[in-house]
Amino acid sequence: MRRAHVVVHGEVQGVFFRDTLRGAASEHGVAGWARNNSDGTVEAVFEGPEEAVDALVAVCREGTRAARVGEVEVSSEEPEGLEGFDVR
Repeated sequence: MRRAHVVVHGEVQGVFFRDTLRGAASEHGVAGWARNNSDGTVEAVFEGPEEAVDALVAVCREGTRAARVGEVEVSSEEPEGLEGFDVR
């Protein structure tokens, strides 16, 4: 089990970024959440099997067609046993 805390910089709000993460999380069986921050970033937490969490981090790096992803900060944290995926 792995937990990744991700902050995505760039033009990532208003481009279905969080909804894309929700769909990918459902597809890969990953729990967590995603939210827009007031500084224009999208912040997310992913918990699940290592390969599945890596897939979600890859989605963050790729973004959506309308997004322009700049920097992606990724840090590891202790899993909390989250269930489901929330868009905040």
